[in-house]
Amino acid sequence: MKWVRILALALVAVLLASCATPERIGGAGPAFERTGRFAVSARPAEGPAQAAQGNFAWRDTGAALRLDLLSPMGGVLARIFVEPGQAVLERANGERERAANADALLAELWGEAVPVAGLRAWIQGRPWAGGAVDAVRRDDQGRIIQLVQDGWTVRLWDYDGLGPGRLRLARDQAGRRISVQLIVD
Repeated sequence: MKWVRILALALVAVLLASCATPERIGGAGPAFERTGRFAVSARPAEGPAQAAQGNFAWRDTGAALRLDLLSPMGGVLARIFVEPGQAVLERANGERERAANADALLAELWGEAVPVAGLRAWIQGRPWAGGAVDAVRRDDQGRIIQLVQDGWTVRLWDYDGLGPGRLRLARDQAGRRISVQLIVD
């Protein structure tokens, strides 16, 4: 029985190790890169709530963005590629969908739009240039800790040299609520 418990503990340790965040995407040229965990929950006005969680790898060159969404065990849920004028969603089964922007693709994936253009700025700790900013709060070092932009309440904290280590976005609109949390590793 003692060996069974040791084997079970070893198996749990291996499984937990496999839940580690993904490797950086990498590539040629300078880019803003982050890896970590995500959680998304959406409560529509009618119907059941939906939720997803897992790991992410983010690589943004300014002109092109690649976002890998992975299951907690490391399997690919989806990959999103964004370039000027187009966005491509590649599902785990190889199916591809195209749209003019990434917000529409994430709406397809999660059933609710998430402002990827805003997220590209917020993950770096700055407001998005494409929308009006309300209610900005800053910490003692002048870093944004909360803002309201394009209907989203954005909280940022645990800053490191690249930006916030934690982000929480939430929007309540017409009886629907969506929230997104990112934890950078």
